[in-house]
Amino acid sequence: MLSTNICAAFFRNTFPCEKTLKIEISTDARQWQAIAREYADEYLQPHEVEAELNDGVLPDEITRRNKQRAIELGFSEIDVPKDHGGRELSMESQVAIWEQLGRTTNALSWCFSEPQQWMFDACSQEQIDNYILPMMRGEKKDCYAITESGPGSNLAMLEATAVRDGDDYILNGEKWYVTSANLADFFWFQGRIPDEDEDALFLIDKGTSGIEIVATPKFSHSYAAHHPTYQFTNVRVSAAQRVGQSGDGMSYTRSWFRHERLMIGARSCGAAARLIEEAMAFANERIVDGAPLSEKQIIQVMLADSATELYASQLMTYDAARSWDRGDDLKAQHVRCSIVKLYVSEMANRVADRAVQIFGGRGYMRENVAERFFRELRVDRIWEGTSEIQRLIIARSLLKRGLDNM
Repeated sequence: MLSTNICAAFFRNTFPCEKTLKIEISTDARQWQAIAREYADEYLQPHEVEAELNDGVLPDEITRRNKQRAIELGFSEIDVPKDHGGRELSMESQVAIWEQLGRTTNALSWCFSEPQQWMFDACSQEQIDNYILPMMRGEKKDCYAITESGPGSNLAMLEATAVRDGDDYILNGEKWYVTSANLADFFWFQGRIPDEDEDALFLIDKGTSGIEIVATPKFSHSYAAHHPTYQFTNVRVSAAQRVGQSGDGMSYTRSWFRHERLMIGARSCGAAARLIEEAMAFANERIVDGAPLSEKQIIQVMLADSATELYASQLMTYDAARSWDRGDDLKAQHVRCSIVKLYVSEMANRVADRAVQIFGGRGYMRENVAERFFRELRVDRIWEGTSEIQRLIIARSLLKRGLDNM
């Protein structure tokens, strides 16, 4: 068996605090990874504690600076088709970007809007001109009014309705957890159309008559972006505000879920890497009984488990991204994104818990990155479909398609 001192030296040399595990990705993805890492380190991370102690809010000039720099770097264009002025990056490169942005707490990386490719497939040219391209330019911000109090994000059980009335639709329903609504200019509203027996998305300007905030609850994390509850009562919108055509059903919402679940995996990888680095640095510096804390084998076990699970998570996340880029079967992509969301979000929570334990009392202070991530990462096991929902999706795919076709 290796001695304690040799084990400690091995960990210091193998996982130095300024580096993370390296896996094989494309040259383009590696370049974007470096750009995003520099942005996260220089523009976002220095303001985390300030944001934490001010309900997630930074001075306006800092927020504007961070947003402008993100747009200059092209982050708001990464999933926009080239024929609309975007960069149309591979999903592998997009994961590389969000992995690095995920290293920061307090949702500081949410300072810019990010139009997704499916929006250009779903929306009319008028909608693209009025809503989607302004997002890319930083002129507008969106929010999603999909989740409800009873069915949650179970799309098959949503109760909100959209009833046709001549050239308009009348929308009714209560929507919960409308993330970033306090900062947004318009909603994506999901409602069921009784006459067509299917769901559809609608674009609604925030100031439209009939929209009322019911509550703005406080959550565990300290984000400038709130998650209010909204009541939509007889909200009248033009038929031109409907996204897509009859028969499209929930296909575009599922596209959004696939994208978001994969990016939760990417951000969780970044968060876990930062936590391991910070915990390792502290363990090397903290002296207990005359020796670094990192020489205690129980600490080494926690670091080893964290590094192992992060490696598996990165491989899984990037493989799912490459599956997307190859254009693999859509149902297979869907379940892979669920697998990523399930495993990687739970991995990051385990790493955060270990990091708090390694920091000890310091890990329970809000100015400590482990404490903030411990609270913030918990919701990744809930939103965009809970871990339990992901397990059901995975199990149903396994039973229907078999292991080889997942």
